[in-house]
Amino acid sequence: MIEMTKKMNNRPISEIQDEIVEEFEFLGEWPDKYEHLMNIGKALPRLPEAAYSEENKVKGCQSNLWMITRTENGNIIFEGDSDALLVKGLVGLLLKVFSNHTPEEILEANLDFLGKIGLQAHLSATRNNGLEAMIKQIKFYALAYKAKMTA
Repeated sequence: MIEMTKKMNNRPISEIQDEIVEEFEFLGEWPDKYEHLMNIGKALPRLPEAAYSEENKVKGCQSNLWMITRTENGNIIFEGDSDALLVKGLVGLLLKVFSNHTPEEILEANLDFLGKIGLQAHLSATRNNGLEAMIKQIKFYALAYKAKMTA
């Protein structure tokens, strides 16, 4: 998964999103799409033990979700984990899109791929809130890194 993510993220965010849309269109029915999301989650590596702290918890998620970041060559590398497999799949999907991109690319990204794959229409209200919290956290990190890099 890590190798695939690094290869995918040498491309523009919009191209990665288009590929995800194609993947989900190919899967057909929603039970298959949910299974695909859970497989994305299963493929995420476990975070270092120290990352499972209150400080790294994403607020606004019903499940426990932790996210950590670092920068490499001006790009933000995101890592995440959750105690709920579907949430872990959702964060894995977002990491596929955003990890290893510059703060500017992340902040300017259009997230219409979520609507195109029908994800928000097929999640419960609490899961949608959690998805929005993940996106806000990713954008917050990007904004913070951008400010730090230009200071």
